[in-house]
Amino acid sequence: MTAPVLRLEGLNKNFGGLAVTRNLNFEVAAGELHAVIGPNGAGKTTLINLISGLLPADSGCVVFAGRDVTALPVPERAKLGMARSFQITSILPGFSVLENVALAVQARMGSSFRFVGEAAAERALNEPAMAALDEIGLTTCAHRLAGHLSHGEKRALELTIALAMQPKLLLLDEPMAGVGRDETDQLIDVLSRLKGRFPILLVEHDMTAVFALADRISVLLYGQILTSGTPDAVRADPQVVAAYLGEEME
Repeated sequence: MTAPVLRLEGLNKNFGGLAVTRNLNFEVAAGELHAVIGPNGAGKTTLINLISGLLPADSGCVVFAGRDVTALPVPERAKLGMARSFQITSILPGFSVLENVALAVQARMGSSFRFVGEAAAERALNEPAMAALDEIGLTTCAHRLAGHLSHGEKRALELTIALAMQPKLLLLDEPMAGVGRDETDQLIDVLSRLKGRFPILLVEHDMTAVFALADRISVLLYGQILTSGTPDAVRADPQVVAAYLGEEME
């Protein structure tokens, strides 16, 4: 059996006296899109922050691609192949779409950071950046300022930046947040095309997106996994319906 690309073992995180993540065990298999759902306050963003290194765990371990990365900071985990997006867009609004992606390519190649305009003009950075934009469907936006994109286009740009990092794992924190139905459908289409190429951990409130995309769904409640299984199994689980899906699926 192929080893999981990500494994969490006994992960704990407290904020003061509040236990946000409780002895959590969790896996993402190679090639799967694994969605994490749960009500507000369940600990979903804390979980993804612990995985990416933005927050330190109090105890337990994070194993990525067979290596214990629990003590590694965000940049070191990124170098190993973790790429993530945030609930709030984290692009550079004053730079062009192409420049944003070229910087990601530059970071992956380990180049020294220079003026971003120069970076985007270099063929070694420009060509893979344009290829990533083409894959996500943003080629026509390449020379627009990122700050002038629609909210959905900004979310798609974040995906492009993550893709340009040639990740071994994509961590997506509510990519549909604040996006209208048409743009949500476009993002679902993009993710469905990326699915299988990379393992993806998707934290998301939009149940239409979750059930359209996920190979497996884990339900997080009070910092613990309530259940994990196929979309059909999770949808039919009475505990899940009572704890979360009853409201979300109305």
